[in-house]
Amino acid sequence: MRALTSIEHLTTDELLYLVKRARQLKAGSPPQVKDGLVAANLFFEPSTRTKMSFEMAERKLGLTVLPFEAGFSSATKGESLYDTVKTLEAIGVDVLVIRHPENNYYEPIIDQVKPVIINGGDGTGNHPTQSLLDLMTMLEEFETLEGKTVTIVGDLAHSRVARSNVHVLSKLGAQIQFVSPPEWQAEFQVLFSLDEAIETSDVIMLLRVQHERHDGTQSFTKEQYHEEYGLTEARMAAMKDNAIVLHPAPFNRGVEIADAVVEGDKSRIFEQMKNGVYMRMAILEFLLKEEAE
Repeated sequence: MRALTSIEHLTTDELLYLVKRARQLKAGSPPQVKDGLVAANLFFEPSTRTKMSFEMAERKLGLTVLPFEAGFSSATKGESLYDTVKTLEAIGVDVLVIRHPENNYYEPIIDQVKPVIINGGDGTGNHPTQSLLDLMTMLEEFETLEGKTVTIVGDLAHSRVARSNVHVLSKLGAQIQFVSPPEWQAEFQVLFSLDEAIETSDVIMLLRVQHERHDGTQSFTKEQYHEEYGLTEARMAAMKDNAIVLHPAPFNRGVEIADAVVEGDKSRIFEQMKNGVYMRMAILEFLLKEEAE
C-alpha cells in the first residue's frame, strides 16, 4: 500500500491497527521511521487543522518538511498537478500530502509517481485522515462502536467528512443516522428533526455549513439554520449523559454549533484536533514503513 486516498481502501484490521498505534504514540511510544525522509504538503484549498497537524506529525516523526505554498507555486502559471508532483519527486520528496478542490484528483497520478500520496481532502469526495482521527476519538471514549448510534448533522451534500465516516462507522458496527435540511441531504436518507435524533445518539457529529460551496439558493438564514439544525445549549443538555459532540472544524459559531457547546462538557472537538497529530503520525509511519519494505 503506497497511498491513502480513500478510507474504503483500508481493511477493518488496518483501521483498528492505526487507532491502536496512534494511541500508543499519544501515550509516548517512540516513532519508527527511518532517517532522512522528506515530506511536502500540497494544499490547493485553505486549511488550518489538516495542514498544520500533518506538519506537526511529520516533524515529530523526524521528517524534513519542504515548504509549499500553492499561491506561489507554478500552479499559478498553469502547471498541472502531475507535473508539480513529478518535480517534487525529482528533487527527492518521499511523501506528499495533497488537498485539492477536484474530486478524485489522485486517480491520474497515483500509479505514475514514486512518492507516497496521502489524500488531505478532495473536493466533496474523501477525507480519510479526518475519519481516522474521528474514529480514534470515539474509541477513546467508548472502546467499541458496536451498538452505538452516531448522528451526522448538517451540510451532507458538500461534506467529504460525512462520506468518509460512513464507511468507517459501518465497518465497525455503528448505527448511523443523518439530519439535514432537504436542500443538503444529497444521497443520504435523513431525519429532519435533530431533537428526535438526539434522544438515541451516542455521538453527535456536526458538519460545517460550507458557505463557499453554495450558490445562495438555500431557503433559510443562518439564524433559522441554528434554530432548526444547530446544536444549541438546550439540545446539548438533552443529550444522553455519556454522549459526546464532534466537529471536524472550522466551525461556524452560532450556526451549526452554539458558542457554549464548543467547549462544553460533552464536546471532544479540541481532543479531535490533538488526536489528529497522533493519527497522522501513525498513518505516515504505516505507509513509509511499507514503502521501505
